Amino acid sequence: MTERLRDFGLICGTLQPGPLNAITDVPGVRVGHRTLNQGDLRTGFTALLPHDGNLFRRKVRAAVDVINGFGKSAGLMQLAELGQIETPLLLGNTLSVGTGFDALVTRALAANPDIGRATGTVNPVVLECNDGYLSDIRARALTESDAFAALNAAAAGPVAEGAVGAGTGMSAFGFKGGIGTASRRFDLDGTEHTLGVLALANFGTAGDLVLPDGRRPAPPETGPKGERGSVILIVATDVPLESRQLHRVARRGGAGLARLGAFWGHGSGDIAVAFTTADPIDHDEPQDLVPLRALNESRIDTLFRAAAEATQEAVLNALVAAPATTGRDGHHRPSLGDWLRANAG
Repeated sequence: MTERLRDFGLICGTLQPGPLNAITDVPGVRVGHRTLNQGDLRTGFTALLPHDGNLFRRKVRAAVDVINGFGKSAGLMQLAELGQIETPLLLGNTLSVGTGFDALVTRALAANPDIGRATGTVNPVVLECNDGYLSDIRARALTESDAFAALNAAAAGPVAEGAVGAGTGMSAFGFKGGIGTASRRFDLDGTEHTLGVLALANFGTAGDLVLPDGRRPAPPETGPKGERGSVILIVATDVPLESRQLHRVARRGGAGLARLGAFWGHGSGDIAVAFTTADPIDHDEPQDLVPLRALNESRIDTLFRAAAEATQEAVLNALVAAPATTGRDGHHRPSLGDWLRANAG
């Protein structure tokens, strides 16, 4: 079984995690991967579904915070303007964004014959990091079939972490990076709610990483110097929030990154997308005026704390779960999990 941060006695923050300590603790959220790990390829797609229905017909309220915009994602402009997500989210490498876009369009057209005819077009959301240090990104090996495989694999329950899906070829703080997740639970008006984070970790300079106990693991510095990577954060919750509040919550993912020692360097594309599964938006809503539930703003600090803590732990789970990896042209990244075992006690 893959080890996680808490297996080493390291805890991020004070709030309690959900039963899986994963973004899938938020009811309805599903995650799937497609991994390519052969020859010079260390790449893949990761798919996240806010619910298992037709997202074009039942959109979720959402927001995006661009912490540092050195990135090539698709769909964020309309997401920011309308505050809605209407397709699954796909994570991949930088040169696979177009492929992911096409796959999501194909999927939406098949499920909604009125797109582009009796109703508008569709806004696919695809996010990326550059896995070119460990993988032959120029091969452009990811196909629509790979995207469909990740989408079809999306499921509730435990989330595979580390060098899987979009995280297969990623690096972070000089270690092997990848996919990680975490969650936090809390009560509002006597009802338990959940916030979860999925992180695609491919950022940070070797020697800058700070563990929750204050230690600073320093792997041998190899590869490009300086901050040249990216991080994608997907924040999900079942708390009713309007898009402005979701933007505020997404921004607190940056607090979790700062706790890790990141400074969001010039060459890093650092993006947080947040959505709520509460009160989905009906594409075919007949009413002119619709009710909207929202969190009492004076209670939002609980979600801020949850987003920061879950982000910090999600990234560290990615690094702990990812094994030491040698990829393209013999490029190598050590494992934080190996470092923790060697420095236990």
